[in-house]
Amino acid sequence: MDKQELAAFLRSRRARLSPRDVGLPAGPRRRISGLRREEVAVLAHISTEYYARLEQGRAPRPSADVLAGIAGALRLTGPETDHLHLLAGTAPNRTGLHRRDVRPSILALLDRLPRTAGFVVSAGFDVLAWNDLAAALMEDYAVLDPADRNLARRAFRPDAAASEPLYGLSDAAEFRRQAVMDIRRAVARYPADPAITALVEELRATSPEFAHLWERHDVQPAPMLTKTFHHPVVGELTLDCESLHLTDLDQHLVLYSAAAGTPAAEALAFLHALGREGIPARRENGV
Repeated sequence: MDKQELAAFLRSRRARLSPRDVGLPAGPRRRISGLRREEVAVLAHISTEYYARLEQGRAPRPSADVLAGIAGALRLTGPETDHLHLLAGTAPNRTGLHRRDVRPSILALLDRLPRTAGFVVSAGFDVLAWNDLAAALMEDYAVLDPADRNLARRAFRPDAAASEPLYGLSDAAEFRRQAVMDIRRAVARYPADPAITALVEELRATSPEFAHLWERHDVQPAPMLTKTFHHPVVGELTLDCESLHLTDLDQHLVLYSAAAGTPAAEALAFLHALGREGIPARRENGV
């Protein structure tokens, strides 16, 4: 049970709700924007004293029934409820290191996708494997040091200009927001993994934007169905984006593709024919 993270998460979820959201009257003398602790306690069918102690990081581990009541009172989504259980220590928690080995079958699959850019990313946002088209579309990770293959580190680089986002992504700000949510959930799954905890400490110290997003305690990612790139050779192309969870390794296989006959498909075919050697090197900030 991570008492301090649980307390911060509960406070952040309570602050986002209004009495109207849960069917309660606001009252004439309300001084706070979110729900009161006693209101959450009533909705969750627990004592106000116990809920207050949870938010102060002083309560013993809550039962599954208590957590279910709190999740309902705070109107938590499915991923938020899972995160709540992880923080409370009432759900399976991976206490080891996150996996960085990629199955040979996945490596072979990447090579069999000539018209699809594909890569594998770890729970800690390290790019572990990629095919030639992914290198041509984004960058050749083979020439980078392993530490520089981390997408979160590259997205939040202090010298990265907002006008020149990572890989020319049109929704770079949304990508960074999603990355923070994914990393927060990874911390809950691997609280003892020094690679992940060190990444969080580094980014909180070097990126004000990351630090701000981290303090929001958001864990509800939105599906990213398309991605628009501004590529230095083929210009703008919008691609279908699929992120497939490799459950046993806790990794994601990310695939960028385009429907046959579209300009984006033709651009991918051109990049595939050109090969990674013909792609201009990206500047130091990853754009």
